[in-house]
Amino acid sequence: MWIEFLKAFFVGGALCLIGQIFIDRTKLTPARILTAYVVAGVILGAVGLYQPLADWAGAGATVPLTGFGNLLAKGVRTAVEEKGFIGAFTGGFTAAAGGICSAIVAGLLAAVFFKSKEKY
Repeated sequence: MWIEFLKAFFVGGALCLIGQIFIDRTKLTPARILTAYVVAGVILGAVGLYQPLADWAGAGATVPLTGFGNLLAKGVRTAVEEKGFIGAFTGGFTAAAGGICSAIVAGLLAAVFFKSKEKY
């Protein structure tokens, strides 16, 4: 059990470390880095390289944004096999519906219960 925790911690930590290096050493905005992580997950998932990492590292690979990209790629691949061309447009949303819904609900709750501050 502890080995699983350590693998998840180190893989997730490595992904965060890479993102922090991009923030500190480049002029990329955090939004572009986050987008790049999702796209990297899609590409690595599409070519079959991300799933073995996710199987090995567990939550350390599935929880970060690269895992979201991998989930989108997997959903599109499955939907295209089942529904054909239209699956390319619906598969990602179907596969990630739970995560997307959770993010929307969490954002709504944060907006209802917390007051935003002015930026100066």
